[in-house]
Amino acid sequence: MSKNFEVLQRAQRDHELLGTLERPGISLVTFAEDRLPPLTRALLAGPELDAVVRDEVDKLVERLFLLSPNGSSPHVVLFTGVEQGDGSSWICAHAGEIAAAKLAGSVCVVDANLRSPTLHDCFGVPNDGGLSGATVERGPVRDFAHRLGNTNLWFVPCGTSGSDIVRLLSSDRLRARLAELRTEFDYVLVDSPSAGVYNDAAILGQLADGVVLVIGANSARREMALRAKEGLAAAKVRVLGAVLNRRTFPIPEALYDRI
Repeated sequence: MSKNFEVLQRAQRDHELLGTLERPGISLVTFAEDRLPPLTRALLAGPELDAVVRDEVDKLVERLFLLSPNGSSPHVVLFTGVEQGDGSSWICAHAGEIAAAKLAGSVCVVDANLRSPTLHDCFGVPNDGGLSGATVERGPVRDFAHRLGNTNLWFVPCGTSGSDIVRLLSSDRLRARLAELRTEFDYVLVDSPSAGVYNDAAILGQLADGVVLVIGANSARREMALRAKEGLAAAKVRVLGAVLNRRTFPIPEALYDRI
C-alpha cells in the first residue's frame, strides 16, 4: 500500500467520522501540537506552541458562545469524548480558561467525570468536596468551587463519588446542584466520561444546553462515534458540534482540504 493511498484513506476516515454526526453546528479540525509537522514542533518553543494551541481553542469558544445564531448562545455546555483518551477533558479545561479571558461574566468548569476525574490535576487543586460533596452537604454551591487566581474562572472538582455512580448521576440532589451552578455562574463547562463508553453524558447532557463531542483522529472508530451519537439522540440531548482532536497533516493542509 503506497503512502499516498494511506493519506487518502486517513482523509476519508476523518470525513466519515464527522459525517456520522450529520453536520453538527461546529465542525473543527483542531487542538494540540499533533496537528503540526514534526520539524515545526521541534522548532517551536513553549510560548510559540502555546499560541498555536490557544488560537484553536479561541475559535472553539467564539463559535460556541459568540457566534451562535439568533442570540441562542448556550450557557451550560457538556464536553464528552467518543472513546476514552480522545482529549475532551483537556479541551474542556482550556476552553474554560479562554472563555474566562474572553467572555464577560463568570465562567465555571465542572469535573463531572465520576469515573476517572483528572481536571483537578490540570488546575492544581485538591480533588476533595467538589461536585460529589455538594450532593451530600449543605451550603451554597459556590462553597464547593475554587476561584482560580484573581480571575473570573472557577473550578468545581469531582470529589470522591463512591461506588454507586449510577445512583448519584440520577439523583435529584445532583440535578439541583447543576441547576444551581447555572444560576450562580454565567457560563458552565462540564466534563464527563466518554459518551461511547458510558451513559453518563446522556444523563448529564439533559441538564445542559448541549454537548460538544470530541473525536480522536486516527483512533476513534466510526461505530463508536455512531453509538455515542445515537445514545445522545435517544436522550434528546442536543449535539452542538464535533471537535476532531489530534488530527495530523502528512500533506499540506491546503491540499488536504481539497481531497
